[in-house]
Amino acid sequence: MGMTSNLIKLFFCFSLLISITSCTTDDILPSIELTASSVNLSEDNGYITVTVSVNTKVNQSLTVPLVLSGTATDGSDFSLSTPNITINSGNNSGSITITGIQDNIIEGVETLNISLGTVKNVLILSNSEIYISVLDDDSDSDGDGVLDANDDCPNVAGDINNNGCPFLGFLINEVLYDPAANLPGDANGDGVRDANQDEFIEFYNSGTELDISGYTVSDASALRHTFPSGTVVPKNGVLVLFGGGSPSGSFGGAIVQVASEGQINISNAGDTVTVRDANGNEVVVFDLAGLSGNPDESYTRNPDLTGDFAQHTTITEAEGRLFSPGTKLDGTSF
Repeated sequence: MGMTSNLIKLFFCFSLLISITSCTTDDILPSIELTASSVNLSEDNGYITVTVSVNTKVNQSLTVPLVLSGTATDGSDFSLSTPNITINSGNNSGSITITGIQDNIIEGVETLNISLGTVKNVLILSNSEIYISVLDDDSDSDGDGVLDANDDCPNVAGDINNNGCPFLGFLINEVLYDPAANLPGDANGDGVRDANQDEFIEFYNSGTELDISGYTVSDASALRHTFPSGTVVPKNGVLVLFGGGSPSGSFGGAIVQVASEGQINISNAGDTVTVRDANGNEVVVFDLAGLSGNPDESYTRNPDLTGDFAQHTTITEAEGRLFSPGTKLDGTSF
């Protein structure tokens, strides 16, 4: 009786899920999810790929309808290669393309929300809806003279020579003054964790090309570094100063130096880092007041460049990284 009962149950399960390969006596439904290659769509013939994936291969074509909402209009703001996504037999995913439609109407940023229509006999995961911004290259939301489609900071007035972002000057974006124990604290990538050598300060030049030859870095106790002659940081360029060691890695293409006095030696108990120009004028000041004394990770601005300092691992985009010398907090290049 047991074998006959299982055979009957399997036949019944198969008849319910004729489009899905995976089927067991436990009646576990296959899962389906929706993803997009980007969340921004340029109206100037930009395109986004939208994909539906199933966690098993199908043995018969599965058609998944899409439900559209938002302020953007199909046919005038964007076009779909097809309104449904088909997963062909033997595959576990299918895709369509959404293309932006160019016009001369000032519309501002419009929204396109895409969700899954009714799909029988599958389990829809939580990420079943995506939200896309349809950018209007005929608008200038922040009034800085750079159209939104070309503006890296469309909601903040900036400089036309800086892709629409404000010039912030020479600043400190990230500081590691308490490297974690053992190899996790090896920030300079030389294969050895050292409490002094793996300390670092990440500088960013949000401005025109800057010659910092002769600039100095000091803490509350002593001079720690003098930038050598010929140190020029390009516009929107990065410089990472390590306490010492033999830094190894790309560090996002940043300029990399080690402290000329042998260490940075920022005190965990509280300290102040001061950068002065060649004439002794203060340029940047970083005060540890209010920060954790022993974080075992860096403090970085969140968001990069403009935000307040936060411990690196507390930021979702950092994905658990303890530090990111030379790169944005998510590990990508500036």
